[in-house]
Amino acid sequence: MKPALQFRLRQQLTLTPQLQLAIRLLQLSQLELEAELRQIAEGNPLLEFVDENEDDASADESAPEAEYTPSPSAVEIAADNDIDGDDPSEWASDGGGNVETPIDFSSGAAGNGNARGDDDFEPQSAAPETLQQHLLWQLNLAGFNPRQTAIATAMIDALNGDGYLTDGIEAVRAVLPENFAASLDEIEAVRRRLQGFDPLGVASLDLRDCLRSQLLQFDPATPQRELALAIVESELELLARNDIAKLARKLRVGEDEVAIAGALIRSLDPRPGAALDATPVEYVAPDVYAVREGSRWQVRLNMDAQPQLGLNQHYCNLIARARGDDANWMKGQLQEARWLLKSLESRAETLLKVAGAIVQRQSAFLDYGPEAMHPLVLREVAEEVGMHESTISRVTTRKYVHTPRGTFELKYFFSSGVATEDGGSASATAIQAMLQKLIDGEDPRKPLSDQALAEELKSKGIQVARRTVAKYREGLRIPSSSERQRKT
Repeated sequence: MKPALQFRLRQQLTLTPQLQLAIRLLQLSQLELEAELRQIAEGNPLLEFVDENEDDASADESAPEAEYTPSPSAVEIAADNDIDGDDPSEWASDGGGNVETPIDFSSGAAGNGNARGDDDFEPQSAAPETLQQHLLWQLNLAGFNPRQTAIATAMIDALNGDGYLTDGIEAVRAVLPENFAASLDEIEAVRRRLQGFDPLGVASLDLRDCLRSQLLQFDPATPQRELALAIVESELELLARNDIAKLARKLRVGEDEVAIAGALIRSLDPRPGAALDATPVEYVAPDVYAVREGSRWQVRLNMDAQPQLGLNQHYCNLIARARGDDANWMKGQLQEARWLLKSLESRAETLLKVAGAIVQRQSAFLDYGPEAMHPLVLREVAEEVGMHESTISRVTTRKYVHTPRGTFELKYFFSSGVATEDGGSASATAIQAMLQKLIDGEDPRKPLSDQALAEELKSKGIQVARRTVAKYREGLRIPSSSERQRKT
């Protein structure tokens, strides 16, 4: 054995920093991309958001030469920066160096108040009240003693989003101090009082308990209140199946009475806490638009949703005058900025190309609706646009297209196929749309079973098993035929 040198040739795929950046940007959603770019721009002076730069420039051009009056955008920027008095030009002095009051530059003279008016400020919406805050406010007015208040506070903190105490009263006792020594009966008594808070039925242990507590708040003279309590206590499953006849036989009452009691129960709220859900509503801005031009569907980028990032020409001009380490650093920043802009351009081109291929494949959906959706998989689009399937997956995740039929995630247009009698195939989305249409048009007294639905689809040329129909029906959150039946 002797030490020796050997030469070997081999090929290896290496992800360059530019390619890694392009892949990372491609998989980001619109909001994530905006946040990512702002973070990059903060660390690179060669980058700037074009729209913001234009706004600043137009504000400077419109300002009078002899007197400075800030535009609304300048005032808002000052408010966002939370001026703390470090700039002497923004504060008045009493002549002895003591800072007193800020000067209002928005008026002709200081001390003239707010010249813009309250209507010029954008209104700020208060944060929505949570279930816990709503209950704690009532707790402060309920006249509980200190022990009861401590138990009720712990119980309110343990409620889930629907207002249920899913962990039971044992969990409440476990979070109380060891020297508190609260009995289960004492905790249960507080829970019963909480159930009478608004919304009625909070702090319930399960659905039966929730419905029972709401029924007990009704006047005892309410028609069929006692019958409704009996149904909730022992026959809730029969009511869910809407088997009025069997309920009447078991409870030995008339079907009309059962129908009234059932209507009373259905008027209750099974999720009392959901009405105070503080989760903010999220709005989606489409990345592309699908528009019809003549006989073809075309795809256009939503330019308002594309980040308008560019090079800062002022700093670019300084590179030629820089020397030494400063010049090398600025040249490196310029190169990274160019890579980023190129990656953004590539991202937009890829998104437009993939969305265009999807829209062309699913033009029947745009023309006729979900029942005309064609089966489509990632591989087909990848082959058409000449990209890898993983790239198609990144492009279609959390990217949205606006169509005349609504705004959809690009992934919505992909679905598996089911064979038809004529040798073709129908997409799962189309079959679900057909099932929804069949169920919407059924006789409520004789709803279609899964087998009957499968036979209806077979008559339309679509071969699908009963268990597949059941899977699609459950995916649409449609109850079974026995639960959909209406016998009254």
